[in-house]
Amino acid sequence: MADRLVTEIPSNVDVLAQPVKFANSGLVAPNRFLKAAMTERLSSYDQDEPTKRGIPSDALIHLYEEWGKGEFGVILSGNTFGQYEHLEAQGNPIMRGNEPERFEAFKKMAAAAKAHGSKYIVQLSHGGRQTPANITQNPVSASDIQLTKMGGQDVTGNFGKPRALTIDGIKEVVDDFANAAKYAYDTGADGIQVHGAHGYLIAQFLSTTTNQRTDQYGGSLENRSRIVIEILDAIRAKVNDPKFLLGIKLNSVEFQAGGFTTEDCRQLCANLEAHGVDFIELSGGTYEELAFSPTKTQKRESTKKREGYFVEFADEVRAGIKQAQIYVTGGFRTAKGMADAVESSSCVGVGLARPVCSEVDLPKKILAKQVASARKSLIPEDQFLVANQVCCYQLKQVGEGKRPVDWNNEAELNPVLKELGLAA
Repeated sequence: MADRLVTEIPSNVDVLAQPVKFANSGLVAPNRFLKAAMTERLSSYDQDEPTKRGIPSDALIHLYEEWGKGEFGVILSGNTFGQYEHLEAQGNPIMRGNEPERFEAFKKMAAAAKAHGSKYIVQLSHGGRQTPANITQNPVSASDIQLTKMGGQDVTGNFGKPRALTIDGIKEVVDDFANAAKYAYDTGADGIQVHGAHGYLIAQFLSTTTNQRTDQYGGSLENRSRIVIEILDAIRAKVNDPKFLLGIKLNSVEFQAGGFTTEDCRQLCANLEAHGVDFIELSGGTYEELAFSPTKTQKRESTKKREGYFVEFADEVRAGIKQAQIYVTGGFRTAKGMADAVESSSCVGVGLARPVCSEVDLPKKILAKQVASARKSLIPEDQFLVANQVCCYQLKQVGEGKRPVDWNNEAELNPVLKELGLAA
């Protein structure tokens, strides 16, 4: 237990074992844990033949087998795409095309994730201006505003200057999301989540820092969120099954002037319920202003006393929500912090990402009262870009049937950092 952040099992930990019922679909998740979406980069990639991209590898399927054993109430897939070009990274999964190999691989992923009772939700995304230049030099966005900074660093050469989507282009994006949702349904997923956070295309429409349009998709919050509503309505029209769950991931706050605000989020969430949204996952930040660390989020005294980067913002957002379930992802490391957030009704469940790269069965251990927290890490919480690369390394190891590197052990971690070019 010496590698744990804390060792005392909290008295209220059993609250995390309670089921969650989603009002619209009627689905029931067995507990309060959400395996949050992460970039795994374990699908096929071909620079010259886009249609060969995005087929899940055996390693990716095995990774979901391991998460499936971890007793998550809900397992979210990594960010998955409905087209071949506007990705987050090489190796992203893509739900498009009619190749039997692709279809069967996604069926195996869903079956693996659901084998032990978890609900499996596919996160659908579009890179927009955050698509790397090594994938396309011609990204698209709400407006033609290029991504030039990432966490304070100049990344002008890493991302191309986007072109603003035309009305026809927006319609194509909506169709791609809807078709990918149908693909997810056909391959066994229990639902989908639209990725509207972290600066990807949908978030680019929602934020006035990246959306300077003057047509029906720009200006007011109603206009900026129009693409979200159209996507949700198109999915529901394409998948005519009320049990198929619809979710969305949103920034509770962007931490930059003119960005998507907590009040924007509150108003949008209240509107989303009318379009069948069953759950809302709250996070925060963009590539420009990374918000996955205490340095951005723990500024208010009340926030400092609580675990979870965005719990305080969730308290503000949930006031206008009647029945959609709220999950909060980011910063949860101890069973007490997780249980306190749920017990206080700030959220119905907690999303875990980095902690379940090094320990894929953390929820199972917490529910069995074997551990009281995630493992310690020598990587500081505010070093997100470093942690992100190490996490990808760990996920690949798990997928290959290996033990993930212990990031609290210098003898194991330092060689990996050198291999990844993160240390001399």
